[in-house]
Amino acid sequence: MNLLPKSSREFGSVDYWEKFFQQRGKKAFEWYGTYLELCGVLHKYIKPREKVLVIGCGNSELSEQLYDVGYRDIVNIDISEVVIKQMKECNATRRPQMSFLKMDMTQMEFPDASFQVVLDKGTLDAVLTDEEEKTLQQVDRMLAEVGRVLQVGGRYLCISLAQAHILKKAVGHFSREGWMVRVHQVANSQDQVLEAEPQFSLPVFAFIMTKFRPVPGSALQIFELCAQEQRKPVRLESAERLAEAVQERQQYAWLCSQLRRKARLGSVSLDLCDGDTGEPRYTLHVVDSPTVKPSRDNHFAIFIIPQGRETEWLFGMDEGRKQLAASAGFRRLITVALHRGQQYESMDHIQAELSARVMELAPAGMPTQQQVPFLSVGGDIGVRTVQHQDCSPLSGDYVIEDVQGDDKRYFRRLIFLSNRNVVQSEARLLKDVSHKARPCYDVIMFDVDSKDPTLGMSCPPPAFVEQSFLQKVKSILTPEGVFILNLVCRDLGLKDSVLAGLKAVFPLLYVRRIEGEVNEILFCQLHPEQKLATPELLETAQALERTLRKPGRGWDDTYVLSDMLKTVKIV
Repeated sequence: MNLLPKSSREFGSVDYWEKFFQQRGKKAFEWYGTYLELCGVLHKYIKPREKVLVIGCGNSELSEQLYDVGYRDIVNIDISEVVIKQMKECNATRRPQMSFLKMDMTQMEFPDASFQVVLDKGTLDAVLTDEEEKTLQQVDRMLAEVGRVLQVGGRYLCISLAQAHILKKAVGHFSREGWMVRVHQVANSQDQVLEAEPQFSLPVFAFIMTKFRPVPGSALQIFELCAQEQRKPVRLESAERLAEAVQERQQYAWLCSQLRRKARLGSVSLDLCDGDTGEPRYTLHVVDSPTVKPSRDNHFAIFIIPQGRETEWLFGMDEGRKQLAASAGFRRLITVALHRGQQYESMDHIQAELSARVMELAPAGMPTQQQVPFLSVGGDIGVRTVQHQDCSPLSGDYVIEDVQGDDKRYFRRLIFLSNRNVVQSEARLLKDVSHKARPCYDVIMFDVDSKDPTLGMSCPPPAFVEQSFLQKVKSILTPEGVFILNLVCRDLGLKDSVLAGLKAVFPLLYVRRIEGEVNEILFCQLHPEQKLATPELLETAQALERTLRKPGRGWDDTYVLSDMLKTVKIV
Protein backbone atom coordinates (compact mmCIF):
# COMPACT_ATOMS: atom_id res chain seq x y z
CA MET A 1 0.00 0.00 0.00
CA ASN A 2 1.49 3.35 -1.07
CA LEU A 3 0.69 6.05 1.46
CA LEU A 4 3.14 8.66 0.21
CA PRO A 5 1.74 11.75 -1.55
CA LYS A 6 2.22 12.42 -5.25
CA SER A 7 3.76 15.78 -4.32
CA SER A 8 5.35 17.02 -1.10
CA ARG A 9 2.82 19.87 -1.11
CA GLU A 10 0.10 17.37 -0.19
CA PHE A 11 1.67 17.09 3.29
CA GLY A 12 -0.05 20.39 4.06
CA SER A 13 -3.44 19.17 2.86
CA VAL A 14 -6.24 18.15 5.26
CA ASP A 15 -7.66 15.79 2.63
CA TYR A 16 -4.36 13.99 2.27
CA TRP A 17 -4.09 13.27 6.02
CA GLU A 18 -7.70 12.15 6.27
CA LYS A 19 -7.09 9.65 3.48
CA PHE A 20 -3.70 8.66 4.95
CA PHE A 21 -5.10 7.66 8.36
CA GLN A 22 -8.16 5.96 6.85
CA GLN A 23 -5.88 3.73 4.76
CA ARG A 24 -3.33 3.12 7.50
CA GLY A 25 -5.88 2.30 10.17
CA LYS A 26 -4.77 2.09 13.79
CA LYS A 27 -1.19 1.07 13.07
CA ALA A 28 1.09 3.74 14.56
CA PHE A 29 3.14 5.89 12.16
CA GLU A 30 6.34 7.17 13.78
CA TRP A 31 8.11 10.07 12.15
CA TYR A 32 11.85 10.16 12.82
CA GLY A 33 11.95 7.58 15.57
CA THR A 34 10.08 5.89 18.38
CA TYR A 35 9.85 6.91 22.01
CA LEU A 36 12.81 4.71 22.92
CA GLU A 37 14.93 6.42 20.29
CA LEU A 38 13.90 9.93 21.35
CA CYS A 39 13.41 9.59 25.10
CA GLY A 40 16.90 10.86 25.93
CA VAL A 41 16.32 14.28 24.41
CA LEU A 42 12.63 14.42 25.49
CA HIS A 43 13.40 13.78 29.16
CA LYS A 44 16.23 16.33 29.04
CA TYR A 45 13.95 19.18 27.97
CA ILE A 46 10.50 18.24 29.34
CA LYS A 47 9.70 17.91 33.05
CA PRO A 48 7.01 15.41 34.11
CA ARG A 49 4.77 18.04 35.75
CA GLU A 50 4.82 20.49 32.83
CA LYS A 51 1.79 21.06 30.63
CA VAL A 52 2.60 19.78 27.14
CA LEU A 53 0.90 20.48 23.80
CA VAL A 54 1.62 18.02 20.97
CA ILE A 55 0.89 19.56 17.56
CA GLY A 56 0.23 17.32 14.56
CA CYS A 57 0.05 14.29 16.84
CA GLY A 58 -1.16 11.85 14.18
CA ASN A 59 -1.41 8.29 15.50
CA SER A 60 2.07 8.27 16.98
CA GLU A 61 2.46 6.39 20.26
CA LEU A 62 4.84 9.03 21.59
CA SER A 63 2.25 10.83 23.74
CA GLU A 64 0.97 7.54 25.12
CA GLN A 65 4.45 6.44 26.16
CA LEU A 66 5.24 9.81 27.72
CA TYR A 67 1.99 9.52 29.68
CA ASP A 68 2.87 6.02 30.86
CA VAL A 69 6.20 7.18 32.35
CA GLY A 70 4.65 10.06 34.29
CA TYR A 71 3.89 12.92 31.86
CA ARG A 72 0.16 13.22 32.58
CA ASP A 73 -0.74 16.77 31.46
CA ILE A 74 -0.65 16.27 27.68
CA VAL A 75 -2.97 17.81 25.05
CA ASN A 76 -2.77 16.49 21.48
CA ILE A 77 -4.10 18.25 18.38
CA ASP A 78 -4.32 17.32 14.70
CA ILE A 79 -6.25 18.53 11.65
CA SER A 80 -7.44 15.01 10.82
CA GLU A 81 -10.81 14.16 12.33
CA VAL A 82 -10.21 10.50 11.49
CA VAL A 83 -7.03 10.20 13.53
CA ILE A 84 -8.38 12.21 16.49
CA LYS A 85 -11.36 9.83 16.69
CA GLN A 86 -9.03 6.82 16.57
CA MET A 87 -6.76 8.19 19.31
CA LYS A 88 -9.68 9.08 21.60
CA GLU A 89 -11.04 5.56 21.32
CA CYS A 90 -7.63 4.03 22.07
CA ASN A 91 -6.89 6.15 25.13
CA ALA A 92 -10.21 7.07 26.76
CA THR A 93 -10.00 4.32 29.38
CA ARG A 94 -6.27 3.73 29.82
CA ARG A 95 -5.19 7.40 29.79
CA PRO A 96 -8.12 9.48 31.01
CA GLN A 97 -6.12 12.65 31.74
CA MET A 98 -4.76 12.93 28.20
CA SER A 99 -6.91 14.75 25.63
CA PHE A 100 -7.12 14.68 21.82
CA LEU A 101 -8.63 17.63 19.94
CA LYS A 102 -9.25 18.32 16.26
CA MET A 103 -7.65 21.70 15.76
CA ASP A 104 -5.70 23.69 13.18
CA MET A 105 -2.32 24.57 14.68
CA THR A 106 -2.25 27.81 12.66
CA GLN A 107 -5.45 28.95 14.45
CA MET A 108 -5.39 27.39 17.90
CA GLU A 109 -8.21 28.02 20.34
CA PHE A 110 -6.13 28.00 23.54
CA PRO A 111 -5.61 31.14 25.62
CA ASP A 112 -2.21 32.85 25.59
CA ALA A 113 0.57 31.25 27.68
CA SER A 114 -1.37 27.99 28.21
CA PHE A 115 1.56 25.57 27.93
CA GLN A 116 5.14 25.13 29.10
CA VAL A 117 6.15 22.85 26.21
CA VAL A 118 4.98 22.55 22.60
CA LEU A 119 6.15 19.23 21.14
CA ASP A 120 6.41 18.77 17.37
CA LYS A 121 7.59 15.48 15.87
CA GLY A 122 7.95 16.02 12.13
CA THR A 123 5.04 18.43 11.79
CA LEU A 124 7.12 21.46 10.80
CA ASP A 125 8.95 19.33 8.23
CA ALA A 126 5.63 18.12 6.82
CA VAL A 127 4.25 21.66 6.45
CA LEU A 128 7.38 23.44 5.25
CA THR A 129 7.71 21.48 2.01
CA ASP A 130 8.99 24.39 -0.10
CA GLU A 131 9.80 28.09 0.12
CA GLU A 132 6.88 29.45 -1.87
CA GLU A 133 5.13 32.48 -0.38
CA LYS A 134 1.91 30.63 0.46
CA THR A 135 3.83 27.91 2.33
CA LEU A 136 5.97 30.42 4.24
CA GLN A 137 2.90 32.39 5.29
CA GLN A 138 1.29 29.21 6.66
CA VAL A 139 4.47 28.38 8.59
CA ASP A 140 4.63 31.94 9.95
CA ARG A 141 1.10 31.52 11.33
CA MET A 142 2.01 28.15 12.84
CA LEU A 143 5.16 29.44 14.58
CA ALA A 144 3.39 32.59 15.76
CA GLU A 145 0.71 30.43 17.39
CA VAL A 146 3.39 28.28 19.03
CA GLY A 147 4.90 31.42 20.52
CA ARG A 148 1.50 32.71 21.67
CA VAL A 149 0.42 29.61 23.58
CA LEU A 150 3.81 29.12 25.30
CA GLN A 151 4.61 30.70 28.65
CA VAL A 152 7.79 32.75 29.16
CA GLY A 153 10.50 30.18 29.81
CA GLY A 154 8.56 27.60 27.83
CA ARG A 155 10.08 25.55 25.04
CA TYR A 156 9.16 24.62 21.50
CA LEU A 157 10.71 21.17 21.03
CA CYS A 158 10.69 20.22 17.36
CA ILE A 159 12.00 16.87 16.08
CA SER A 160 13.26 17.47 12.54
CA LEU A 161 15.68 16.39 9.84
CA ALA A 162 16.95 19.99 9.92
CA GLN A 163 17.08 20.38 6.17
CA ALA A 164 18.58 23.71 5.18
CA HIS A 165 15.35 25.59 4.40
CA ILE A 166 13.63 24.27 7.54
CA LEU A 167 16.53 25.16 9.83
CA LYS A 168 16.80 28.61 8.24
CA LYS A 169 13.09 29.34 8.78
CA ALA A 170 12.85 28.05 12.35
CA VAL A 171 16.08 29.60 13.58
CA GLY A 172 15.39 32.89 11.81
CA HIS A 173 11.86 33.21 13.20
CA PHE A 174 12.64 32.50 16.85
CA SER A 175 15.98 34.34 17.00
CA ARG A 176 14.24 37.50 15.73
CA GLU A 177 11.74 37.07 18.57
CA GLY A 178 14.63 37.06 21.06
CA TRP A 179 14.34 33.35 21.94
CA MET A 180 17.30 31.14 22.75
CA VAL A 181 17.98 28.72 19.89
CA ARG A 182 19.54 25.31 20.46
CA VAL A 183 19.91 22.42 18.02
CA HIS A 184 20.47 19.03 19.64
CA GLN A 185 21.53 16.02 17.59
CA VAL A 186 19.54 13.01 18.71
CA ALA A 187 21.73 10.41 20.43
CA ASN A 188 22.73 7.44 18.31
CA SER A 189 20.92 8.90 15.34
CA GLN A 190 23.46 7.28 13.05
CA ASP A 191 21.43 4.10 13.56
CA GLN A 192 18.09 5.93 13.40
CA VAL A 193 18.13 7.80 10.12
CA LEU A 194 15.40 8.49 7.66
CA GLU A 195 15.95 6.81 4.33
CA ALA A 196 15.01 9.82 2.22
CA GLU A 197 16.09 8.04 -0.96
CA PRO A 198 18.36 5.13 -1.88
CA GLN A 199 21.99 5.63 -0.91
CA PHE A 200 21.24 8.69 1.27
CA SER A 201 20.60 9.09 4.99
CA LEU A 202 19.75 12.03 7.21
CA PRO A 203 20.33 12.24 10.99
CA VAL A 204 17.59 13.41 13.33
CA PHE A 205 17.80 16.67 15.30
CA ALA A 206 15.75 18.40 17.96
CA PHE A 207 15.22 22.16 17.88
CA ILE A 208 14.82 23.57 21.38
CA MET A 209 13.54 27.15 21.16
CA THR A 210 13.23 28.73 24.61
CA LYS A 211 10.92 31.72 24.98
CA PHE A 212 12.46 34.74 26.72
CA ARG A 213 10.64 37.81 27.95
CA PRO A 214 11.04 40.57 25.33
CA VAL A 215 13.64 43.18 26.21
CA PRO A 216 13.10 46.46 24.33
CA GLY A 217 16.15 47.47 22.31
CA SER A 218 18.04 44.25 23.01
CA ALA A 219 19.81 42.63 20.05
CA LEU A 220 21.04 39.60 22.01
CA GLN A 221 20.82 36.34 20.07
CA ILE A 222 21.84 32.96 21.47
CA PHE A 223 22.69 30.02 19.21
CA GLU A 224 23.84 26.68 20.58
CA LEU A 225 24.61 23.24 19.22
CA CYS A 226 24.61 20.10 21.32
CA ALA A 227 26.10 17.15 19.46
CA GLN A 228 25.15 13.69 20.61
CA GLU A 229 28.58 12.99 22.16
CA GLN A 230 28.90 16.33 23.96
CA ARG A 231 28.25 16.83 27.64
CA LYS A 232 27.38 20.49 27.21
CA PRO A 233 26.25 22.66 24.29
CA VAL A 234 28.65 24.81 22.27
CA ARG A 235 27.77 28.49 21.85
CA LEU A 236 28.01 29.68 18.23
CA GLU A 237 28.36 33.22 17.00
CA SER A 238 25.61 33.33 14.37
CA ALA A 239 22.71 31.52 12.74
CA GLU A 240 24.92 30.95 9.70
CA ARG A 241 27.56 29.19 11.77
CA LEU A 242 24.87 27.05 13.40
CA ALA A 243 23.61 26.02 9.95
CA GLU A 244 27.15 25.15 8.88
CA ALA A 245 27.67 23.00 11.97
CA VAL A 246 24.42 21.10 11.36
CA GLN A 247 25.36 20.59 7.72
CA GLU A 248 28.74 19.17 8.76
CA ARG A 249 26.96 16.53 10.87
CA GLN A 250 24.58 15.72 8.05
CA GLN A 251 27.51 15.25 5.67
CA TYR A 252 29.21 13.02 8.21
CA ALA A 253 26.06 10.90 8.48
CA TRP A 254 25.95 10.62 4.70
CA LEU A 255 29.61 9.59 4.61
CA CYS A 256 29.04 6.92 7.25
CA SER A 257 26.07 5.53 5.36
CA GLN A 258 28.12 5.31 2.16
CA LEU A 259 30.99 3.59 3.94
CA ARG A 260 28.58 1.06 5.43
CA ARG A 261 27.07 0.28 2.03
CA LYS A 262 30.14 0.17 -0.18
CA ALA A 263 33.32 -1.83 0.13
CA ARG A 264 35.40 1.03 -1.30
CA LEU A 265 34.88 4.79 -1.64
CA GLY A 266 38.31 5.91 -2.78
CA SER A 267 40.23 8.46 -0.73
CA VAL A 268 38.18 9.68 2.25
CA SER A 269 39.40 12.01 5.01
CA LEU A 270 37.68 13.90 7.80
CA ASP A 271 38.44 15.83 10.98
CA LEU A 272 37.02 14.97 14.39
CA CYS A 273 36.84 18.07 16.57
CA ASP A 274 37.03 18.74 20.30
CA GLY A 275 33.46 18.90 21.59
CA ASP A 276 34.15 21.87 23.87
CA THR A 277 36.34 24.08 21.66
CA GLY A 278 35.41 22.97 18.15
CA GLU A 279 39.11 22.72 17.28
CA PRO A 280 40.27 19.75 15.16
CA ARG A 281 41.58 16.95 17.39
CA TYR A 282 42.00 14.00 15.03
CA THR A 283 42.36 13.72 11.25
CA LEU A 284 41.16 10.39 9.89
CA HIS A 285 41.97 8.86 6.50
CA VAL A 286 39.93 5.84 5.39
CA VAL A 287 42.01 3.49 3.24
CA ASP A 288 40.51 0.43 1.56
CA SER A 289 42.71 -2.39 0.23
CA PRO A 290 40.90 -4.23 -2.56
CA THR A 291 43.70 -6.79 -2.93
CA VAL A 292 43.37 -7.99 0.68
CA LYS A 293 41.41 -11.23 0.80
CA PRO A 294 38.60 -11.09 3.41
CA SER A 295 38.92 -13.30 6.46
CA ARG A 296 37.37 -13.47 9.88
CA ASP A 297 39.84 -11.13 11.60
CA ASN A 298 41.07 -8.72 8.92
CA HIS A 299 38.04 -6.52 8.23
CA PHE A 300 39.01 -3.34 10.02
CA ALA A 301 41.81 -1.70 12.04
CA ILE A 302 42.80 1.71 13.37
CA PHE A 303 46.39 3.00 13.03
CA ILE A 304 47.47 5.80 15.37
CA ILE A 305 50.24 7.89 13.78
CA PRO A 306 52.79 9.01 16.41
CA GLN A 307 52.83 12.75 17.00
CA GLY A 308 55.15 14.61 14.64
CA ARG A 309 55.31 11.81 12.07
CA GLU A 310 52.13 12.68 10.17
CA THR A 311 54.20 14.45 7.46
CA GLU A 312 56.20 11.33 6.58
CA TRP A 313 55.43 9.84 3.16
CA LEU A 314 54.07 6.60 4.62
CA PHE A 315 51.48 8.48 6.71
CA GLY A 316 51.04 11.81 4.91
CA MET A 317 50.51 10.77 1.27
CA ASP A 318 47.76 8.71 -0.35
CA GLU A 319 50.20 6.24 -1.91
CA GLY A 320 52.05 5.86 1.39
CA ARG A 321 48.83 5.15 3.28
CA LYS A 322 47.81 2.58 0.67
CA GLN A 323 51.12 0.83 1.13
CA LEU A 324 50.70 0.93 4.90
CA ALA A 325 47.18 -0.53 4.64
CA ALA A 326 48.31 -3.31 2.30
CA SER A 327 51.23 -4.27 4.53
CA ALA A 328 48.98 -4.23 7.61
CA GLY A 329 46.72 -6.78 5.88
CA PHE A 330 43.30 -5.26 6.62
CA ARG A 331 40.41 -4.65 4.21
CA ARG A 332 39.94 -1.17 5.67
CA LEU A 333 42.53 0.78 7.66
CA ILE A 334 41.84 4.14 9.26
CA THR A 335 44.93 6.21 9.94
CA VAL A 336 44.57 8.74 12.75
CA ALA A 337 46.78 11.85 12.93
CA LEU A 338 47.02 13.69 16.26
CA HIS A 339 46.83 17.48 16.05
CA ARG A 340 49.35 19.88 17.54
CA GLY A 341 47.86 22.04 20.27
CA GLN A 342 45.85 19.10 21.65
CA GLN A 343 46.75 17.07 24.75
CA TYR A 344 46.80 13.25 24.60
CA GLU A 345 47.30 11.22 27.74
CA SER A 346 48.08 7.78 26.36
CA MET A 347 47.26 5.22 23.70
CA ASP A 348 44.57 3.75 25.97
CA HIS A 349 42.95 7.16 26.39
CA ILE A 350 42.93 7.75 22.61
CA GLN A 351 41.44 4.31 22.05
CA ALA A 352 38.65 4.99 24.55
CA GLU A 353 37.95 8.36 22.96
CA LEU A 354 37.82 7.05 19.39
CA SER A 355 36.24 3.62 19.79
CA ALA A 356 32.59 4.62 19.36
CA ARG A 357 33.22 7.12 16.57
CA VAL A 358 35.43 5.01 14.33
CA MET A 359 32.98 2.10 14.45
CA GLU A 360 30.65 4.27 12.38
CA LEU A 361 33.23 3.98 9.58
CA ALA A 362 33.46 0.19 9.60
CA PRO A 363 33.18 -1.61 6.24
CA ALA A 364 30.14 -3.44 4.97
CA GLY A 365 29.99 -7.09 5.99
CA MET A 366 31.95 -6.71 9.21
CA PRO A 367 30.65 -9.13 11.86
CA THR A 368 28.85 -7.56 14.79
CA GLN A 369 30.64 -7.44 18.15
CA GLN A 370 34.01 -7.96 16.49
CA GLN A 371 36.85 -6.22 18.29
CA VAL A 372 38.82 -3.67 16.27
CA PRO A 373 42.60 -3.54 16.84
CA PHE A 374 44.38 -0.23 17.42
CA LEU A 375 47.87 -0.22 15.88
CA SER A 376 50.85 2.13 16.07
CA VAL A 377 54.62 2.34 15.63
CA GLY A 378 56.26 0.93 18.73
CA GLY A 379 52.98 1.04 20.63
CA ASP A 380 53.28 4.69 21.73
CA ILE A 381 51.84 8.04 20.59
CA GLY A 382 55.14 9.84 20.01
CA VAL A 383 56.45 13.12 21.43
CA ARG A 384 55.74 16.64 20.19
CA THR A 385 56.82 19.74 22.11
CA VAL A 386 55.89 23.19 20.81
CA GLN A 387 58.79 25.55 21.49
CA HIS A 388 57.33 28.68 19.95
CA GLN A 389 54.17 29.73 18.14
CA ASP A 390 53.39 33.10 16.59
CA CYS A 391 51.96 34.90 13.59
CA SER A 392 54.12 36.50 10.93
CA PRO A 393 52.61 39.47 9.05
CA LEU A 394 54.15 38.01 5.88
CA SER A 395 53.77 34.22 6.24
CA GLY A 396 50.89 33.90 8.69
CA ASP A 397 50.72 31.54 11.67
CA TYR A 398 53.73 29.32 12.27
CA VAL A 399 55.02 26.94 14.92
CA ILE A 400 58.44 25.70 15.95
CA GLU A 401 58.28 22.26 17.49
CA ASP A 402 60.51 19.41 18.61
CA VAL A 403 59.46 15.91 17.59
CA GLN A 404 60.89 12.47 18.19
CA GLY A 405 61.76 10.43 15.11
CA ASP A 406 61.56 6.68 14.67
CA ASP A 407 65.17 6.32 15.86
CA LYS A 408 64.34 8.17 19.11
CA ARG A 409 66.33 11.19 17.96
CA TYR A 410 64.80 14.63 18.27
CA PHE A 411 64.25 17.07 15.40
CA ARG A 412 63.34 20.75 15.46
CA ARG A 413 60.88 21.82 12.76
CA LEU A 414 59.42 24.99 11.35
CA ILE A 415 55.82 24.57 10.16
CA PHE A 416 53.71 27.25 8.49
CA LEU A 417 50.17 26.45 9.59
CA SER A 418 48.69 27.55 6.26
CA ASN A 419 50.14 24.25 5.01
CA ARG A 420 50.41 22.29 8.23
CA ASN A 421 51.40 19.00 6.63
CA VAL A 422 54.55 20.41 5.02
CA VAL A 423 57.77 20.74 7.01
CA GLN A 424 59.34 24.05 5.96
CA SER A 425 62.67 23.21 7.55
CA GLU A 426 64.04 20.59 9.92
CA ALA A 427 67.27 20.03 11.85
CA ARG A 428 68.34 17.19 14.11
CA LEU A 429 69.04 18.27 17.68
CA LEU A 430 72.45 17.22 18.95
CA LYS A 431 71.56 17.59 22.61
CA ASP A 432 68.67 16.35 24.70
CA VAL A 433 65.80 18.81 24.20
CA SER A 434 65.20 18.80 27.92
CA HIS A 435 68.78 20.00 28.64
CA LYS A 436 68.58 23.24 30.57
CA ALA A 437 72.02 24.70 29.66
CA ARG A 438 72.35 26.87 26.56
CA PRO A 439 73.63 24.60 23.74
CA CYS A 440 76.66 25.52 21.64
CA TYR A 441 77.13 24.51 18.02
CA ASP A 442 80.12 24.11 15.70
CA VAL A 443 78.15 25.23 12.66
CA ILE A 444 75.06 27.43 12.38
CA MET A 445 73.51 27.88 8.93
CA PHE A 446 70.85 30.39 7.87
CA ASP A 447 68.92 30.11 4.61
CA VAL A 448 65.83 32.21 5.28
CA ASP A 449 63.68 33.82 2.59
CA SER A 450 62.19 37.31 2.97
CA LYS A 451 58.62 37.91 1.81
CA ASP A 452 58.95 41.71 1.63
CA PRO A 453 59.34 42.70 -2.08
CA THR A 454 60.03 46.35 -1.23
CA LEU A 455 63.49 45.56 0.13
CA GLY A 456 66.59 45.19 -1.98
CA MET A 457 67.48 42.06 0.02
CA SER A 458 65.39 38.91 -0.46
CA CYS A 459 67.48 36.67 1.82
CA PRO A 460 67.62 36.86 4.79
CA PRO A 461 64.98 39.19 6.30
CA PRO A 462 66.62 42.26 7.91
CA ALA A 463 65.85 41.00 11.43
CA PHE A 464 68.34 38.14 10.91
CA VAL A 465 71.30 40.49 10.44
CA GLU A 466 70.54 43.00 13.19
CA GLN A 467 73.27 43.35 15.78
CA SER A 468 71.16 42.05 18.67
CA PHE A 469 70.28 38.91 16.72
CA LEU A 470 73.85 38.31 15.55
CA GLN A 471 75.02 38.56 19.16
CA LYS A 472 72.59 35.75 20.03
CA VAL A 473 74.05 33.65 17.22
CA LYS A 474 77.53 34.35 18.54
CA SER A 475 76.51 33.31 22.06
CA ILE A 476 75.58 29.77 20.93
CA LEU A 477 78.55 29.27 18.59
CA THR A 478 81.66 27.44 19.80
CA PRO A 479 84.90 29.48 19.74
CA GLU A 480 86.06 27.56 16.65
CA GLY A 481 82.59 27.49 15.08
CA VAL A 482 81.39 28.85 11.74
CA PHE A 483 78.23 30.84 11.00
CA ILE A 484 77.08 30.28 7.39
CA LEU A 485 74.61 32.68 5.78
CA ASN A 486 72.95 32.73 2.37
CA LEU A 487 72.82 36.39 1.25
CA VAL A 488 70.76 37.63 -1.71
CA CYS A 489 71.03 41.42 -1.92
CA ARG A 490 70.82 43.60 -5.04
CA ASP A 491 71.09 46.89 -3.16
CA LEU A 492 74.83 47.50 -3.00
CA GLY A 493 74.55 50.05 -0.23
CA LEU A 494 72.44 47.71 1.87
CA LYS A 495 74.85 44.84 1.19
CA ASP A 496 77.82 46.90 2.40
CA SER A 497 75.86 47.71 5.56
CA VAL A 498 75.06 44.02 6.14
CA LEU A 499 78.68 42.98 5.65
CA ALA A 500 79.86 45.70 8.03
CA GLY A 501 77.37 44.53 10.65
CA LEU A 502 78.52 40.94 10.29
CA LYS A 503 82.20 41.93 10.63
CA ALA A 504 81.42 43.84 13.80
CA VAL A 505 80.43 40.54 15.40
CA PHE A 506 82.49 38.05 13.38
CA PRO A 507 85.93 39.55 12.58
CA LEU A 508 86.73 36.95 9.92
CA LEU A 509 84.33 36.90 6.97
CA TYR A 510 84.60 34.74 3.84
CA VAL A 511 82.41 35.24 0.78
CA ARG A 512 81.73 32.69 -1.95
CA ARG A 513 80.02 34.18 -4.97
CA ILE A 514 78.06 31.85 -7.25
CA GLU A 515 78.51 32.36 -10.96
CA GLY A 516 75.34 33.48 -12.70
CA GLU A 517 73.45 33.98 -9.42
CA VAL A 518 72.86 36.87 -7.02
CA ASN A 519 73.37 34.50 -4.08
CA GLU A 520 76.50 34.78 -2.00
CA ILE A 521 77.45 32.32 0.73
CA LEU A 522 79.03 34.01 3.76
CA PHE A 523 81.25 32.12 6.21
CA CYS A 524 81.65 34.03 9.47
CA GLN A 525 84.16 33.18 12.23
CA LEU A 526 85.14 34.70 15.53
CA HIS A 527 88.95 34.46 15.39
CA PRO A 528 91.14 35.48 12.43
CA GLU A 529 93.67 32.75 13.21
CA GLN A 530 91.11 30.00 12.58
CA LYS A 531 91.41 27.74 9.54
CA LEU A 532 88.23 27.37 7.55
CA ALA A 533 88.88 24.14 5.68
CA THR A 534 88.90 21.66 8.58
CA PRO A 535 87.77 18.07 7.90
CA GLU A 536 84.67 18.60 10.03
CA LEU A 537 83.69 21.72 8.11
CA LEU A 538 84.31 19.99 4.79
CA GLU A 539 81.81 17.34 5.88
CA THR A 540 79.34 20.06 6.85
CA ALA A 541 79.86 21.82 3.55
CA GLN A 542 79.15 18.62 1.66
CA ALA A 543 75.90 18.24 3.58
CA LEU A 544 75.01 21.85 2.76
CA GLU A 545 75.81 21.17 -0.88
CA ARG A 546 73.24 18.38 -0.97
CA THR A 547 70.65 20.75 0.44
CA LEU A 548 71.39 23.58 -1.96
CA ARG A 549 71.32 21.28 -4.98
CA LYS A 550 67.74 20.17 -4.38
CA PRO A 551 65.52 20.66 -7.47
CA GLY A 552 63.82 24.02 -7.65
CA ARG A 553 66.48 26.01 -5.80
CA GLY A 554 67.41 27.85 -9.01
CA TRP A 555 71.13 27.56 -8.27
CA ASP A 556 73.84 26.19 -10.55
CA ASP A 557 74.11 22.44 -10.02
CA THR A 558 77.59 22.24 -11.55
CA TYR A 559 79.63 23.67 -8.70
CA VAL A 560 80.70 21.61 -5.71
CA LEU A 561 80.22 23.44 -2.45
CA SER A 562 83.02 21.63 -0.70
CA ASP A 563 85.42 23.05 -3.32
CA MET A 564 84.34 26.59 -2.55
CA LEU A 565 86.55 26.54 0.54
CA LYS A 566 89.52 26.72 -1.80
CA THR A 567 88.18 29.71 -3.75
CA VAL A 568 86.59 31.97 -1.16
CA LYS A 569 87.39 35.64 -0.92
CA ILE A 570 88.29 37.23 2.41
CA VAL A 571 86.41 40.49 2.91
